[in-house]
Amino acid sequence: MRQLYIKQKVFSLSGKFTVKDQHEKDMYYVEGSFMQVPKTFSIMNTARDEVAHITKKVFSFLPKFLVEVNGRDVLTIKKEFSFLKARYTIDASGIEVHGNWWDMDFQVLQHGKIVGKVGKEWFTWGDSYKVQIIDEEMETIIIALVVAIDCVKADQAAASSAASI
Repeated sequence: MRQLYIKQKVFSLSGKFTVKDQHEKDMYYVEGSFMQVPKTFSIMNTARDEVAHITKKVFSFLPKFLVEVNGRDVLTIKKEFSFLKARYTIDASGIEVHGNWWDMDFQVLQHGKIVGKVGKEWFTWGDSYKVQIIDEEMETIIIALVVAIDCVKADQAAASSAASI
């Protein structure tokens, strides 16, 4: 089982951060588009080859985020119509998320088998997540899923703060 850590820089405008292993070695680089439509995130390996891509769909009634891994669509996170509280669904064939994914405390299952676990690290500066990879073949998908969920949360927070102005 491999452990990875995602720590975002609090004041990073461009959305650049790294995914490190337990020895603080860089494993993935994440770069978000800044002031660009559509909003995108690229996840690159240590050779700086893109292994995953996240795009916020622009022309959609409700927010929708598309996740590609190695050039193929893997999952979609979309907001559901709800009056009281924001509700999102994760749509992916064979992949399920169990637990409280909004608070970043969940398990990732593929065909009913746990392939990864994600937990928020508390008392840190910025958002930090501990990602346990049980099935290493699923590593890129799990990292892309965590980054996509965090992107959805940041988008929701930005929409909430804009609505309160």
